[in-house]
Amino acid sequence: MKAMFAGFAAMAVIGIGAYFALQEIGFSAAERNSGAAVRLN
Repeated sequence: MKAMFAGFAAMAVIGIGAYFALQEIGFSAAERNSGAAVRLN
């Protein structure tokens, strides 16, 4: 049971870390899927 909770915690940490890392380097879905004529705020 302890291993499963540790796995869930690791999954959450990796997911949150990946979200912020990808936002910082410009790989958000909005930036990747929009054309040059689209203004993103």
